[in-house]
Amino acid sequence: MKRTSGLVYSSETGRACPKCGWPLKNCQCSKQTSVPSGDGIVRISRETKGRKGKGVSIISGVPLAPEQLVALGKELKKKCGAGGTVRDGVIEIQGDHRDALVQALEQRGWKVRKAGG
Repeated sequence: MKRTSGLVYSSETGRACPKCGWPLKNCQCSKQTSVPSGDGIVRISRETKGRKGKGVSIISGVPLAPEQLVALGKELKKKCGAGGTVRDGVIEIQGDHRDALVQALEQRGWKVRKAGG
């Protein structure tokens, strides 16, 4: 049941979720998980833009839910011995580890391509 009222706060239930209108402790939005749709190809590229010349390996197109994506990111960071993060459905690993990442992701059964130069 989606509520469409503009209620932001109630003295009975506290803060309300801006998306679904339910109280934050019963929010229906957080319970919904969706896997991003794509063409089925995991792409690995290298990017330096906005990082003062330091490169990162970018992994995009992984068909996993957000929680599983965070776990995969942690595993890949450990394998490469580097730091990184998961943002907006994209895994970023510090440094140029494209070859190791391609091998690790192909072992999981995904079709992997190097993107960019």
